[in-house]
Amino acid sequence: MIDNRSSLPQLLLVDDEPDLLTGLKRNFAKRLPYTNVLTAASGSGALEILAKENISLVLMDIMMGEMNGLEVLDRIHRIHPELTVIIMTGYGTIELAVDAIRRGAWDFVTKPLELDGLTRTLTKGLERSQLLNENKKLRSRMCSGEPITDFVGQSSSMQQLYKTIQTSANSEYTLLIRGASGTGKELCAQAVHALSKRSRKPFIMVNCPAIPEHLLESELFGYRKGAFTGADKDHAGLFFEADGGTICLDEIGDIPVSVQTKLLRVLQEQEIKQLGADTSSKIDVRIIASTNADLESKINEGKFREDLFYRLEVLTLRMPSLFEIREDIPLLANHFLKKARIELNSSEKEFSKAALEKLLRHNWPGNIRELQNVIRRAVLFCPGSVIDAQHLMIESSFSTPDPDLRQGAEMNIIPYKEAKDNCLDSFTRQYVSTLLNKSNGNVSQAARLSHLTRAALQKIMRRYTIDGNQFRE
Repeated sequence: MIDNRSSLPQLLLVDDEPDLLTGLKRNFAKRLPYTNVLTAASGSGALEILAKENISLVLMDIMMGEMNGLEVLDRIHRIHPELTVIIMTGYGTIELAVDAIRRGAWDFVTKPLELDGLTRTLTKGLERSQLLNENKKLRSRMCSGEPITDFVGQSSSMQQLYKTIQTSANSEYTLLIRGASGTGKELCAQAVHALSKRSRKPFIMVNCPAIPEHLLESELFGYRKGAFTGADKDHAGLFFEADGGTICLDEIGDIPVSVQTKLLRVLQEQEIKQLGADTSSKIDVRIIASTNADLESKINEGKFREDLFYRLEVLTLRMPSLFEIREDIPLLANHFLKKARIELNSSEKEFSKAALEKLLRHNWPGNIRELQNVIRRAVLFCPGSVIDAQHLMIESSFSTPDPDLRQGAEMNIIPYKEAKDNCLDSFTRQYVSTLLNKSNGNVSQAARLSHLTRAALQKIMRRYTIDGNQFRE
């Protein structure tokens, strides 16, 4: 009997050895508790289940009596071309397993099975299936004009962001995502990958500051056995793991200059030389970089290579701060309220008018991430069904020991420089948009009208991710 817990990802085990099948099901029911494990004792039985069930991953023996694994694999991929299939094989049939990979299997494992390693492989396979499923949903939503994935907002800045993400996804150019901490740069990188033609290939997110400086180069580019003390085997590196797909280098402004030099070569030559290797190897990877740092200042200080900066900013995408999309705060707050209720298994809750007003008045130095954490705390500590102003606990966001500054914070007055920068950004966006409207998207004519050089105007447009084509009739 099939356990139809459709809300869980489903793993299908296929083998004609009943004892092995029973043992695997018992083990993976414990090792993968959030997965529904189904079994089939033959290829035809597996195809019957696949016709009825939404299967996330298939683990299948290659040698079965009635119908061998290769034949089943071919039939699966005619019906479900993206389904993740892992082949089990004995040591004498490795060639068959390699053939299965060529015919669409995602990976293979050898018997006798090592359960810890197999569990890791199955976990990665389930993650791949989840990512492919999310990509399908994302493409569907984009085609219908809905906002992208977990992005929420209908303000003009967010609408422009959705368009820019779609445009960036349609190209292969290197992309630099800029924005303050907590604005969703990682989410943006995932969306660009999911909407690109590389979406079926790996997406590797690298938190550069989290990797110790002395390990960053070997983790990114890999090494050969014997390259240094402790290198007891080859290590592919994150760039090779991302081959065919996308790698996102988060907080790229914090990487050391020595690694910047090697990264520049990757961008110029699309090849990597691993530590201890005699020759370079070609790779096919799209690079996305993100940062909240002022890279121009770092260049002036000698902490960031200017040539690398210009290689990275072929396309630039700027994430708006929560201050800039203040009108979206009620939408975001309710979105995070629903998520927090699911995370905490909480009863129905809603915001009072006073709570929403308090959210709208707050400065939000931590941007969207801060807002989400505030909502999580409110759901956790609010005992009733209505979240009121006192449940929000956001006064502590203002770390201002000076009494005058504290008073300014309570009056919702932000620091002068920040207020000035926000006003300047708002003015520049409005001015350039009006200018391009009047010139019907003609950049040369807009430059003449504004008494700017064409190059200066284009630099401003790149900084604010303004596309002149959208103003053409």
